[in-house]
Amino acid sequence: MSGHNKWSSIKHKKGAADARRGKIFSKIIKEITVAARMGGGDIDANPRLRTAINAAKTENMPKDNIERAIKKGTGELEGASYEEFVYEGYGPGGAAVMITALTDNKNRTVADVRHIFNKSGGSLGEAGCVSWMFDKKGVISILKSEAGEEAIMEAALEAGADDVKDAQDAWDVITEPSEFEQVRQAVEDAKIAIESAEITMLPHTLLALAGKEAEQMVRLLQALEDSDDVQNVYTNADIPDDALEAA
Repeated sequence: MSGHNKWSSIKHKKGAADARRGKIFSKIIKEITVAARMGGGDIDANPRLRTAINAAKTENMPKDNIERAIKKGTGELEGASYEEFVYEGYGPGGAAVMITALTDNKNRTVADVRHIFNKSGGSLGEAGCVSWMFDKKGVISILKSEAGEEAIMEAALEAGADDVKDAQDAWDVITEPSEFEQVRQAVEDAKIAIESAEITMLPHTLLALAGKEAEQMVRLLQALEDSDDVQNVYTNADIPDDALEAA
């Protein structure tokens, strides 16, 4: 399984186990607000907003919360004005880490992110220091118990997907961001249940970590995920299952 999916999977499990629903809602509401501000409140004309609303529905967010977030973004309701920033750095063992943040206070956010890196054996880097190691892609994950590879490939590749990859207990449909929504819709139209779907940053190659470095890396990733201003965390670290499960 790819490093992306291993971390993605375990963070969702921990989110449920640790009752982080409030934090999850907060991050999605920010994303909906910014997406609506940047591209308008019409989900048919705003792919980013559509993706954010789908994420909200996956988390069973109440419809009223979604509608209020859209109205804050379009200016119909008052709300904080968030800016989007990308931070890059190195974790234990030299693993690459990329972070997207939505914040109303840049100085607070960068100080918090730098503190988390330093505390966890990493370092915040300059813009561009690791982004070249990643590609922006859509990833639609489907449990193998839900559908076979042939059915998934037929639906996804005909709709414009780049590839279908084996991710141990799931199939990962990889798309260009511009094709993400139409591929997702094609999979749903084929009556294939989707486990997760997101626009993410996939690393070109993975860096294997073990022992203390792997444990420190998990702590770094979890601390970043727990930061109120951090929206997404991406890494090229290949972390052993035992280190992830022990987190």
